[in-house]
Order: sequence, then structure tokens, then C-alpha cells
Amino acid sequence: MQYLAGSLVLLFIWFLIFFFNKSKVGREEMLKISLFTSLLGFTEPFFVPKYWNPPTLFDLAQKTRFDLESLIFAFAVGGIVAEIYELIWKGKHIKLTHIQMQKKRHRFHKLALVSAPVSFLIFYILTPLNPIYSTFLAFLTGGLFTAYCRPDLIRKMVSSAFIFLGIYFLFFLFFNFLYPGYTQAIWNLKNLSNILIFNIPLEELLFAFGLGFMWSSLYEHFTWSKYE
Repeated sequence: MQYLAGSLVLLFIWFLIFFFNKSKVGREEMLKISLFTSLLGFTEPFFVPKYWNPPTLFDLAQKTRFDLESLIFAFAVGGIVAEIYELIWKGKHIKLTHIQMQKKRHRFHKLALVSAPVSFLIFYILTPLNPIYSTFLAFLTGGLFTAYCRPDLIRKMVSSAFIFLGIYFLFFLFFNFLYPGYTQAIWNLKNLSNILIFNIPLEELLFAFGLGFMWSSLYEHFTWSKYE
């Protein structure tokens, strides 16, 4: 039940951000990105048991390698990453003009949008890397393509990466305080770097930074808009 509890804590943080964000567009962005991100919950078979093997509701992860907790987790972190920057730095979304959309860098718009899933599959299939490293590299690849294509989003991407890293770090400290020993019992540390920072696997922090870096730009990239 620890995974469920942790996912619900993140969902509570999601609700706090949604509540304090009075922007209609911001709330719409947060909800849409969360729903889209929740689909990542279906990638859990890539990670169980190579990365970790958590007890889940109805033992779904052990029986099917799918679980309900991952859907909640992905929904929550997606929305947090999408909106936390905008909650701190007030601004508004502005549609790009036709002239701005025709810039040479935007030739790579579609490539940037698909670069993360494509690169994940390449790393996963063609290398012996643990799936969590393939995920981080995919986020980094997608983020760098986006930064090249949309340099106006770099500030939001970098800021969101560090902000979400901080939120996730504090969340994990709280989680480890409630459930001491859970990390060593559930994470497949022998297949990872085995580097723990305040008992938090380094890979979890890489995931948080990578997600914040790439995922924070999705809404603006998909909608041809900028936030300022």
C-alpha cells in the first residue's frame, strides 16, 4: 500500500496547485497534460521488475506488471510539472504569430514532439541500459530537441526541472520517513548505480529532473504558444 499512499500524496499536491491556480487556461493546461501523462502509467511493464517491484493493489504488478498506482502517479506528476512554474511566475499564454511559426527552427517541430518516445525505444531495444536510464535519456533528448526548436521555452523548462526536482526530493524524504527501509526492499539496486542520496535512489532524482525539463514544455509546444 506504500506505493498507493505515495501516489495519493502527489495527487494531493496536484490538487493544491490546481486550487491555487486561478487561471482558467492554466487549469486547462494542467488537466490536459495530466490526462496525457497518465498514459505513461501503462509503461510499467518496462520497469517491473528490472527497475523495481512494488507491492500494489490486488497484486497487479506481480501478476500482470500493470498497476493502478502508476496511473495515479503519472497523472499527478504530469500536472505538477506542467503548472508549477506558472504558479510561481505569473504570466499568460500567447499564441505564436504565423511569422514566428515559420522560423527555420520550427521545421523540427514534429521531430521534437516524437523524439522522446522514439529515443526511449532505441535505448531500450538496442542497449543493455536499465529502463530508467533509457527514460532519463529520452527525456533529455526530447527536451534538447524542444529547446532547439523553441528556445523561448528554455527558461520554463530549466526552471521547472529544478523546481520539480526539489518538490520530488522533499516528497521522497517524507516518504522515507514514513516507510523506512522501503527503498532497499523495493528498488532493484543491484541493477542500478546503488547511489543513494538521503536514502533516495539517484535514478529517481534523474527521473524527476528529466521529467521537469521536457514535460513542462509540452502544452506550449503542442499548442504553438508561449508563456510570458
